[in-house]
Amino acid sequence: MREGERRDRLALIRSVIAARGGLDQSGFMANSGFDDRAVAGTANPTSIDLDVRYEGDEVVADLILRHAFEGAPGRAHGGIVAAAFDDVTGFVIGRLEEPAFTGELTVRFVAPVPVEETIVIRARLESRERRKLFIVAEATVGEDVVATCHAIYIKVDPAIFAGSPDPR
Repeated sequence: MREGERRDRLALIRSVIAARGGLDQSGFMANSGFDDRAVAGTANPTSIDLDVRYEGDEVVADLILRHAFEGAPGRAHGGIVAAAFDDVTGFVIGRLEEPAFTGELTVRFVAPVPVEETIVIRARLESRERRKLFIVAEATVGEDVVATCHAIYIKVDPAIFAGSPDPR
């Protein structure tokens, strides 16, 4: 892709699914196929590392936030935790194959989110209302819930993801 050229996300989604022979409903999922994702894309040298898979109706991601993402001593910065939730809840949208944008993201911190420890985020579709998709997620360290998330995604015309000149 050249600089300034619009991405055709819908074509990317379809090509990733086709390359995998469909959606893998139970095992490991090739982390979305988008190398240019801001939070966890492999083309971003400052991205977080996510290992993402499907388990039943959930998207499950394992991650470790390194010291570069530290806020208070020994704790992850709240903004990167919110960004990780946004990225992982987006995998639910990919699984649904329904293009959508984040409309609202609410994160509640239940306990300190540590750096340099494995964090597991589980996300799933909770409900729908017209164009709104309600997704819930939680982050755990071991058996302890450290943060929860409620996201509302707004479904959009697939042409927006297909690089139409005017995304409004």
